[in-house]
Amino acid sequence: MGLKIWFNDKLVDESEAKVSIFDHGLLYGDGIFEGIRIYNGKVFKLKEHLERLFISAQAIRLEIKYDLPAITDFVLQTVAANNLTDGYIRLVVTRGIGTLGLNPLVCNDSQLIIVATTIQLYPPEMYEKGLKIISANTIRMHPQSVSPQIKSLNYMNNVLAKLEALESGVVEAVMYNHLGYVAEATADNIFIVTKNRIITPPHAAGALLGITRNTVMDLAVECDYQMIEKDLTRFDLHTAEEIFLTGTAAEIIGAIEIDGRKIGNGKPGPITKKLRQKYLELVNN
Repeated sequence: MGLKIWFNDKLVDESEAKVSIFDHGLLYGDGIFEGIRIYNGKVFKLKEHLERLFISAQAIRLEIKYDLPAITDFVLQTVAANNLTDGYIRLVVTRGIGTLGLNPLVCNDSQLIIVATTIQLYPPEMYEKGLKIISANTIRMHPQSVSPQIKSLNYMNNVLAKLEALESGVVEAVMYNHLGYVAEATADNIFIVTKNRIITPPHAAGALLGITRNTVMDLAVECDYQMIEKDLTRFDLHTAEEIFLTGTAAEIIGAIEIDGRKIGNGKPGPITKKLRQKYLELVNN
């Protein structure tokens, strides 16, 4: 029995969820998306994710043909139809069917797709032992080219950096911007800990204002840690006491090595562990 997929205005069987070969989302990556988590049968921060979806749509002049309350209902119906209590939602809006030309104005009917299933980005033991990362040679796309705040379907910039990581025998890479400052990892935001301060790059450096990122920053303040947004360099990463990544799928995961250099004592640090515990308590409540 396959998944039930929300396709435009109804649920369909997985085998029936098909987009046209002329859809500009397929031809040009012309569309937007959100990744959303389900915990204990509840969708975590759905409103925040959908608000960001509409901001991304506005930024690329894509008209979503359903409003926020309607899409909220579609998401909940999709989760229920797949009997999920814990899982992951991928919500996609494409520009729709057009021509083989680049002109987006010929696309007059955007397409909505909602997939709800299970996910495991990293194996459980990696959360205990930590992961190894590298610095990518592929730089983060210039913010005056495509804003990092747009959750675009065109992820080629990130894909190339991810390939660097995999070909180096690790699972994640840190991307730097055109000025040499840390932006984010290929699929996650990045934080460092130094002298009991938690630091993460600002959005101006090329970091997505992630929903999980914002949640973790709030938790850090609640735990009385000094939370700072500022530019970081490779030197800052190489000398950090702790490094951890955050994301909807990743949640919070500690890094124990970067560019072959051990981070701290080579294990996820105490602040990383505490914030992960607080995060899991939050989402499970």
